[in-house]
Amino acid sequence: MNTDHILNEIREANLSYLMLAQSLIRTDRDQALYRLGVSEDTATMIGLLTPAQMMKIASGNTLLCRFRMDDDLVWGLLTNHGKSSANDATSRLHASILMAGRHQEAA
Repeated sequence: MNTDHILNEIREANLSYLMLAQSLIRTDRDQALYRLGVSEDTATMIGLLTPAQMMKIASGNTLLCRFRMDDDLVWGLLTNHGKSSANDATSRLHASILMAGRHQEAA
């Protein structure tokens, strides 16, 4: 995979992310804030973007979205290393609670 191909993939991912984010924000703002992990101000800005503005922002070479699970505990809960599948729902719920608490701290 060459550099041009990677940059094109990043641009496509950025545009998809912005379109999804804007749709979530317009549909259910509270859920969007939690699911996207963004502030009220950021949600307002994304919600007001025109298609031309989204294309311009998406055309950069840096990913706009990022992983919100940045510690071993959350990754362990999501991947269930060494656990039976019976605990999947509980582990995912625990991970969601941890991430929701971190979203509240950041807001």
